[in-house]
Amino acid sequence: MTSPTPPVAYTLAICTHNHADRLRKTLDGLQNLNHPQQAWEVLIVDNNSSDGTSELLAKDEWHPVNVPTRVVFEGRLGISHARNRAVAEASGDYLFFMDDDETPDANWLIAFEKAIEQWRPDALGGRIEVMFEDASRPSWLQDELLGFLGRLDHGPEPAPLTTPETPTYTGNSGFHRAIFDHIGLFDASLGRKGNANSGGEDVDIYRRLVAAGHSVQWVPNAIIYHRIQASKLRRSYFYDLHYRQGRMEGRINRGDGPRLPRPYLIVQLGRAIKGAFEVRMRQGKSHSVRKEMNVAYFIGYILGWMFD
Repeated sequence: MTSPTPPVAYTLAICTHNHADRLRKTLDGLQNLNHPQQAWEVLIVDNNSSDGTSELLAKDEWHPVNVPTRVVFEGRLGISHARNRAVAEASGDYLFFMDDDETPDANWLIAFEKAIEQWRPDALGGRIEVMFEDASRPSWLQDELLGFLGRLDHGPEPAPLTTPETPTYTGNSGFHRAIFDHIGLFDASLGRKGNANSGGEDVDIYRRLVAAGHSVQWVPNAIIYHRIQASKLRRSYFYDLHYRQGRMEGRINRGDGPRLPRPYLIVQLGRAIKGAFEVRMRQGKSHSVRKEMNVAYFIGYILGWMFD
Protein backbone atom coordinates (compact mmCIF):
# COMPACT_ATOMS: atom_id res chain seq x y z
CA MET A 1 0.00 0.00 0.00
CA THR A 2 1.38 3.39 -1.03
CA SER A 3 1.95 5.85 1.82
CA PRO A 4 -0.07 9.06 1.54
CA THR A 5 1.82 12.13 0.39
CA PRO A 6 2.43 14.44 3.36
CA PRO A 7 0.92 17.93 3.12
CA VAL A 8 3.27 20.67 1.99
CA ALA A 9 4.45 22.77 4.94
CA TYR A 10 6.74 25.20 3.10
CA THR A 11 6.70 26.80 -0.33
CA LEU A 12 9.97 28.22 -1.67
CA ALA A 13 9.05 30.87 -4.24
CA ILE A 14 11.40 32.47 -6.77
CA CYS A 15 10.04 35.27 -8.95
CA THR A 16 11.97 35.96 -12.13
CA HIS A 17 11.92 38.26 -15.16
CA ASN A 18 14.37 38.02 -18.07
CA HIS A 19 17.26 36.75 -15.93
CA ALA A 20 17.73 33.31 -17.46
CA ASP A 21 21.52 33.46 -17.05
CA ARG A 22 21.29 34.40 -13.36
CA LEU A 23 18.35 32.09 -12.69
CA ARG A 24 20.32 29.09 -13.95
CA LYS A 25 22.91 29.60 -11.18
CA THR A 26 20.18 30.09 -8.60
CA LEU A 27 18.49 26.85 -9.61
CA ASP A 28 21.84 25.07 -9.41
CA GLY A 29 22.09 26.28 -5.82
CA LEU A 30 18.81 24.58 -4.93
CA GLN A 31 20.47 21.22 -5.52
CA ASN A 32 22.69 21.79 -2.49
CA LEU A 33 19.91 22.63 -0.05
CA ASN A 34 19.57 20.31 2.92
CA HIS A 35 15.96 19.30 3.25
CA PRO A 36 13.84 20.37 6.20
CA GLN A 37 11.90 17.74 8.15
CA GLN A 38 8.53 18.87 6.80
CA ALA A 39 7.50 18.54 3.16
CA TRP A 40 8.28 21.47 0.88
CA GLU A 41 7.84 22.54 -2.72
CA VAL A 42 9.49 24.90 -5.19
CA LEU A 43 7.33 27.47 -6.98
CA ILE A 44 8.80 29.54 -9.82
CA VAL A 45 6.84 32.58 -10.99
CA ASP A 46 7.85 33.58 -14.51
CA ASN A 47 6.97 37.28 -14.66
CA ASN A 48 6.38 37.69 -18.39
CA SER A 49 9.94 36.76 -19.43
CA SER A 50 10.98 36.80 -23.08
CA ASP A 51 14.66 35.83 -22.88
CA GLY A 52 14.64 32.04 -22.77
CA THR A 53 13.53 31.72 -19.15
CA SER A 54 10.55 29.60 -20.14
CA GLU A 55 12.79 27.21 -22.09
CA LEU A 56 15.11 26.87 -19.09
CA LEU A 57 12.23 26.18 -16.73
CA ALA A 58 10.74 23.59 -19.08
CA LYS A 59 13.72 21.33 -18.44
CA ASP A 60 13.64 18.78 -15.62
CA GLU A 61 17.35 18.79 -14.82
CA TRP A 62 17.17 21.69 -12.35
CA HIS A 63 14.43 20.14 -10.18
CA PRO A 64 15.60 19.28 -6.64
CA VAL A 65 15.35 15.53 -6.06
CA ASN A 66 12.08 14.38 -4.48
CA VAL A 67 10.72 17.92 -4.20
CA PRO A 68 7.46 18.90 -5.96
CA THR A 69 8.15 21.72 -8.39
CA ARG A 70 5.76 24.03 -10.23
CA VAL A 71 6.17 26.88 -12.71
CA VAL A 72 3.44 29.49 -13.18
CA PHE A 73 3.30 32.44 -15.57
CA GLU A 74 2.33 35.91 -14.39
CA GLY A 75 1.68 38.25 -17.30
CA ARG A 76 1.32 41.48 -15.31
CA LEU A 77 4.81 42.94 -15.22
CA GLY A 78 6.17 43.85 -11.81
CA ILE A 79 7.80 42.05 -8.90
CA SER A 80 4.82 42.79 -6.63
CA HIS A 81 2.43 41.16 -9.11
CA ALA A 82 4.75 38.15 -9.21
CA ARG A 83 4.96 37.91 -5.41
CA ASN A 84 1.19 38.20 -5.11
CA ARG A 85 0.83 35.38 -7.63
CA ALA A 86 3.14 33.30 -5.43
CA VAL A 87 0.91 33.99 -2.43
CA ALA A 88 -2.11 32.79 -4.41
CA GLU A 89 -0.39 29.67 -5.76
CA ALA A 90 1.57 28.50 -2.71
CA SER A 91 0.52 25.24 -1.05
CA GLY A 92 2.62 25.58 2.09
CA ASP A 93 1.53 27.14 5.36
CA TYR A 94 4.74 29.20 5.19
CA LEU A 95 5.93 30.93 2.05
CA PHE A 96 9.68 31.63 1.70
CA PHE A 97 11.03 34.08 -0.88
CA MET A 98 14.44 34.34 -2.47
CA ASP A 99 15.48 36.23 -5.61
CA ASP A 100 16.64 34.92 -8.96
CA ASP A 101 20.22 36.15 -8.48
CA GLU A 102 20.87 34.53 -5.11
CA THR A 103 22.42 31.35 -3.75
CA PRO A 104 21.14 29.91 -0.46
CA ASP A 105 23.31 28.48 2.28
CA ALA A 106 22.90 24.70 2.44
CA ASN A 107 21.07 24.93 5.80
CA TRP A 108 18.87 27.89 4.89
CA LEU A 109 15.54 26.05 4.99
CA ILE A 110 16.53 24.12 8.10
CA ALA A 111 17.29 27.38 9.92
CA PHE A 112 13.89 28.79 9.04
CA GLU A 113 12.17 25.55 10.04
CA LYS A 114 13.85 25.57 13.47
CA ALA A 115 12.78 29.19 13.96
CA ILE A 116 9.20 28.32 13.08
CA GLU A 117 9.18 25.41 15.51
CA GLN A 118 10.58 27.57 18.31
CA TRP A 119 8.70 30.86 17.89
CA ARG A 120 5.78 30.27 15.48
CA PRO A 121 6.22 33.77 14.01
CA ASP A 122 3.95 35.43 11.47
CA ALA A 123 7.00 36.33 9.38
CA LEU A 124 10.77 35.73 9.33
CA GLY A 125 13.82 37.40 7.88
CA GLY A 126 17.35 36.12 7.39
CA ARG A 127 20.83 37.47 6.76
CA ILE A 128 21.85 38.46 3.24
CA GLU A 129 25.51 38.64 2.30
CA VAL A 130 26.84 40.05 -0.98
CA MET A 131 28.96 37.93 -3.31
CA PHE A 132 30.91 39.72 -6.05
CA GLU A 133 30.23 37.37 -8.92
CA ASP A 134 32.08 38.57 -12.02
CA ALA A 135 33.99 41.69 -10.97
CA SER A 136 36.07 42.83 -8.02
CA ARG A 137 34.79 45.32 -5.46
CA PRO A 138 35.65 48.90 -6.52
CA SER A 139 37.49 51.16 -4.08
CA TRP A 140 34.59 53.62 -3.78
CA LEU A 141 32.16 50.89 -2.66
CA GLN A 142 32.33 51.61 1.06
CA ASP A 143 30.72 49.27 3.61
CA GLU A 144 27.89 51.76 4.16
CA LEU A 145 26.79 51.20 0.55
CA LEU A 146 26.49 47.41 0.71
CA GLY A 147 22.93 47.65 2.03
CA PHE A 148 21.91 49.16 -1.31
CA LEU A 149 23.16 45.94 -2.96
CA GLY A 150 20.88 43.91 -0.70
CA ARG A 151 23.16 43.17 2.25
CA LEU A 152 21.15 42.79 5.45
CA ASP A 153 22.40 42.02 8.96
CA HIS A 154 20.43 42.81 12.11
CA GLY A 155 22.96 41.15 14.37
CA PRO A 156 24.27 37.69 15.31
CA GLU A 157 21.49 36.73 17.72
CA PRO A 158 17.89 35.69 16.98
CA ALA A 159 15.47 38.44 18.02
CA PRO A 160 11.97 39.75 17.33
CA LEU A 161 11.89 42.66 14.89
CA THR A 162 9.48 45.29 16.15
CA THR A 163 10.40 48.68 14.69
CA PRO A 164 10.16 50.19 11.18
CA GLU A 165 13.94 50.69 11.17
CA THR A 166 14.73 46.95 11.04
CA PRO A 167 13.05 45.70 7.86
CA THR A 168 13.35 42.30 6.28
CA TYR A 169 14.02 41.96 2.54
CA THR A 170 12.10 39.60 0.29
CA GLY A 171 15.43 38.29 -0.99
CA ASN A 172 15.44 36.26 2.23
CA SER A 173 12.12 36.19 4.02
CA GLY A 174 9.24 33.98 5.05
CA PHE A 175 5.57 34.61 5.76
CA HIS A 176 2.75 32.60 7.27
CA ARG A 177 0.32 32.75 4.36
CA ALA A 178 -2.62 33.63 6.61
CA ILE A 179 -1.14 37.04 7.42
CA PHE A 180 -1.86 38.28 3.90
CA ASP A 181 -5.56 37.98 4.72
CA HIS A 182 -4.98 40.48 7.51
CA ILE A 183 -2.60 43.04 6.03
CA GLY A 184 -3.24 42.65 2.29
CA LEU A 185 -0.88 41.76 -0.53
CA PHE A 186 2.26 43.42 -1.88
CA ASP A 187 1.62 46.94 -3.17
CA ALA A 188 1.65 46.69 -6.96
CA SER A 189 2.72 50.35 -7.29
CA LEU A 190 6.03 49.49 -5.60
CA GLY A 191 8.96 47.30 -6.63
CA ARG A 192 10.79 46.55 -9.86
CA LYS A 193 8.91 46.56 -13.14
CA GLY A 194 11.03 45.10 -15.91
CA ASN A 195 14.35 46.93 -15.99
CA ALA A 196 13.18 49.79 -13.76
CA ASN A 197 15.66 50.12 -10.90
CA SER A 198 13.24 50.54 -7.99
CA GLY A 199 12.03 48.68 -4.94
CA GLY A 200 10.27 49.28 -1.66
CA GLU A 201 7.63 46.56 -1.74
CA ASP A 202 9.41 44.45 0.87
CA VAL A 203 9.99 47.31 3.34
CA ASP A 204 6.38 48.38 2.89
CA ILE A 205 4.94 44.99 3.74
CA TYR A 206 7.31 44.59 6.70
CA ARG A 207 6.15 47.91 8.13
CA ARG A 208 2.53 46.92 7.63
CA LEU A 209 3.24 43.70 9.54
CA VAL A 210 4.77 45.60 12.45
CA ALA A 211 2.02 48.24 12.47
CA ALA A 212 -0.63 45.49 12.63
CA GLY A 213 1.09 43.85 15.60
CA HIS A 214 2.26 40.71 13.80
CA SER A 215 5.39 38.92 15.03
CA VAL A 216 8.50 39.06 12.84
CA GLN A 217 11.51 36.94 13.81
CA TRP A 218 15.12 37.65 12.87
CA VAL A 219 16.93 34.40 11.98
CA PRO A 220 20.64 35.26 11.50
CA ASN A 221 21.76 31.76 10.53
CA ALA A 222 19.26 31.58 7.64
CA ILE A 223 21.77 32.94 5.13
CA ILE A 224 21.37 33.90 1.49
CA TYR A 225 24.21 35.07 -0.77
CA HIS A 226 23.27 37.83 -3.21
CA ARG A 227 25.40 37.53 -6.32
CA ILE A 228 26.37 41.03 -7.52
CA GLN A 229 26.84 41.49 -11.26
CA ALA A 230 29.36 43.94 -12.71
CA SER A 231 26.52 46.14 -14.03
CA LYS A 232 25.65 47.10 -10.45
CA LEU A 233 29.22 48.10 -9.59
CA ARG A 234 28.89 51.54 -11.14
CA ARG A 235 28.22 54.81 -9.38
CA SER A 236 25.37 55.48 -11.81
CA TYR A 237 23.53 52.41 -10.50
CA PHE A 238 23.46 53.84 -6.98
CA TYR A 239 22.47 57.31 -8.17
CA ASP A 240 19.64 55.87 -10.25
CA LEU A 241 18.46 53.74 -7.33
CA HIS A 242 18.12 56.78 -5.08
CA TYR A 243 16.68 58.97 -7.83
CA ARG A 244 13.87 56.52 -8.47
CA GLN A 245 13.21 56.10 -4.76
CA GLY A 246 12.93 59.86 -4.37
CA ARG A 247 10.69 60.19 -7.38
CA MET A 248 8.30 57.57 -6.02
CA GLU A 249 8.21 59.12 -2.54
CA GLY A 250 7.72 62.63 -3.93
CA ARG A 251 4.67 61.49 -5.88
CA ILE A 252 3.22 59.66 -2.90
CA ASN A 253 3.82 62.39 -0.34
CA ARG A 254 2.40 65.16 -2.55
CA GLY A 255 -0.88 63.27 -2.77
CA ASP A 256 -3.60 65.57 -4.06
CA GLY A 257 -1.72 68.69 -3.00
CA PRO A 258 -0.32 71.41 -5.27
CA ARG A 259 2.46 70.43 -7.64
CA LEU A 260 4.66 73.38 -6.73
CA PRO A 261 7.34 71.87 -4.46
CA ARG A 262 7.53 73.10 -0.89
CA PRO A 263 10.39 75.54 -0.20
CA TYR A 264 11.96 73.20 2.35
CA LEU A 265 12.58 70.66 -0.42
CA ILE A 266 14.69 73.16 -2.34
CA VAL A 267 16.59 73.91 0.86
CA GLN A 268 17.24 70.20 1.45
CA LEU A 269 18.48 69.76 -2.11
CA GLY A 270 20.86 72.67 -1.63
CA ARG A 271 22.18 71.18 1.60
CA ALA A 272 22.67 67.80 -0.08
CA ILE A 273 24.67 69.39 -2.92
CA LYS A 274 26.79 71.34 -0.44
CA GLY A 275 27.42 68.21 1.68
CA ALA A 276 28.43 66.11 -1.33
CA PHE A 277 30.79 68.81 -2.60
CA GLU A 278 32.47 69.21 0.79
CA VAL A 279 33.06 65.47 1.24
CA ARG A 280 34.48 65.10 -2.28
CA MET A 281 36.83 68.04 -1.74
CA ARG A 282 37.92 66.88 1.71
CA GLN A 283 38.10 63.07 1.34
CA GLY A 284 38.05 62.40 -2.40
CA LYS A 285 35.55 60.90 -4.78
CA SER A 286 35.86 57.41 -3.28
CA HIS A 287 34.10 58.69 -0.16
CA SER A 288 31.42 60.98 -1.61
CA VAL A 289 29.10 58.49 -3.31
CA ARG A 290 26.68 58.25 -0.36
CA LYS A 291 26.30 62.03 -0.22
CA GLU A 292 25.87 62.21 -3.98
CA MET A 293 23.11 59.62 -3.71
CA ASN A 294 21.27 62.05 -1.43
CA VAL A 295 21.46 64.67 -4.18
CA ALA A 296 19.95 62.22 -6.67
CA TYR A 297 17.21 61.38 -4.15
CA PHE A 298 16.11 64.99 -3.67
CA ILE A 299 16.21 65.70 -7.42
CA GLY A 300 13.96 62.69 -7.94
CA TYR A 301 11.72 63.69 -5.02
CA ILE A 302 11.17 67.18 -6.40
CA LEU A 303 10.53 65.95 -9.94
CA GLY A 304 8.14 63.28 -8.66
CA TRP A 305 6.31 65.94 -6.64
CA MET A 306 6.01 68.22 -9.66
CA PHE A 307 5.35 65.93 -12.59
CA ASP A 308 4.23 62.39 -11.60
